Amino acid sequence: MSESVLLVDDDASMRRVIEFTLQEAGYQVLTAASGEEALPLFRQHRPALVVTDVRMEGMSGYQVLEKVLAESPATLVIIITAYSTVEQAVGAMKSGAYDYLTKPFSGEQLRLSVARAFEYRALRRENIQLHEVLQRQESTHPIIGQSEVLRQVLDQVDKVALSQAPVLITGESGTGKELVARQIHQVSSRRMAPFVAINCAAIPENLLESELFGHVKGAFSGAIKDQKGRFELAHGGTLFLDEIAELPLALQPKLLRALQEKEIEPLGGQSRRIDVRLVAATNRDLHEEISQQRFRQDLYYRLAVVPLTLPPLRERRQDIALLVDHFVVHHPQGRGVQIAPALYESLAEYAWPGNVRELYNVVEQMLILRQSDQLDLNDLPSHIKGAAAESSSVLQLPPEGYPLEEIEREAVLQAMRSCAGNKSQAAAFLRIPRHTLLYRLEKYAITQW
Repeated sequence: MSESVLLVDDDASMRRVIEFTLQEAGYQVLTAASGEEALPLFRQHRPALVVTDVRMEGMSGYQVLEKVLAESPATLVIIITAYSTVEQAVGAMKSGAYDYLTKPFSGEQLRLSVARAFEYRALRRENIQLHEVLQRQESTHPIIGQSEVLRQVLDQVDKVALSQAPVLITGESGTGKELVARQIHQVSSRRMAPFVAINCAAIPENLLESELFGHVKGAFSGAIKDQKGRFELAHGGTLFLDEIAELPLALQPKLLRALQEKEIEPLGGQSRRIDVRLVAATNRDLHEEISQQRFRQDLYYRLAVVPLTLPPLRERRQDIALLVDHFVVHHPQGRGVQIAPALYESLAEYAWPGNVRELYNVVEQMLILRQSDQLDLNDLPSHIKGAAAESSSVLQLPPEGYPLEEIEREAVLQAMRSCAGNKSQAAAFLRIPRHTLLYRLEKYAITQW
């Protein structure tokens, strides 16, 4: 977890001294004796900081600075030299150097300059993240649909938003769980504060605790400054934890404590009070996760104070035409494009296992590859055409007949395979209650799919 530095100096003894000083401070150090040797190392490892001498045989430090920034403008460069003038210092800074050190300098001066460079880098990244959060808030798309099942959910959203209670949003992948979470935030009294989202499945387990709760300087090797976690960044606003079922079991008690006590404990630091409204989401069956001891029951009840379940697109087919129109109008290549009525009908007949996300991708693909200013059946992707061709007959029974129980058993097996073993999704797929599916699984001794 330590930060990396590329050191470039043709003086072997000076190089060893600086390398030792930086390693003692907790940095990973790559060394090069020339600019020509340094550039391949930089391209391979992409260190966040380059420390380079100015006067070297061959390529100078200024040339190293120029080439590094040409390839990676976000990289920070510190120039060191024994021949310093005001004009040189000004020139180095104008060329993009972060700092300029004059030999001889102390180890403390070097450590301070490098630490400030990384602090500046962290602040810049935090500002970018917050800017992205604000941009996402400003560009939030409305939730499209007029179906009764969606209206019921949106009515719940409006009521939930007025409270401060935690919300658990469940539903298949692609149904719009983050969109609903943003809607809850936008309608709530916290709408002027940040909405911060984190995907628990997208961050390595050894980094997730620091991402959520932050850390203090010195908490681990490379922690050169205090770092706020997502809870603190969302202070006063809403924190959205997507894929909550992926939260490691070891971290779940700490999240539970944050919800119960309204305080967090950064790595290596003291407890801090927080004011955050938590919204979580998952496409998994958390009851199943609890039974398999992969998710804490007490955390589930704390998260699911208000549960919301989003319907899959196949249960709100009347919204498909509205969604298609919305995607076309708002797509850069959708200007002036018309849609054939037969295309709406064909799209409405498809099962949409990827839900609204899949529909958007299909519409985008058709817009990019279209042959004219009207989308029709010829623009459909081949897998949807094939599904439409098969939809006229679900079963093809042999002339000699076939046992009804075998048909039912095969339907249950296919549903479990299609839903990756998720029993709640499979039950919804078959249009039966979950307890009925569990009975069928036991009846036909289905344990693998």
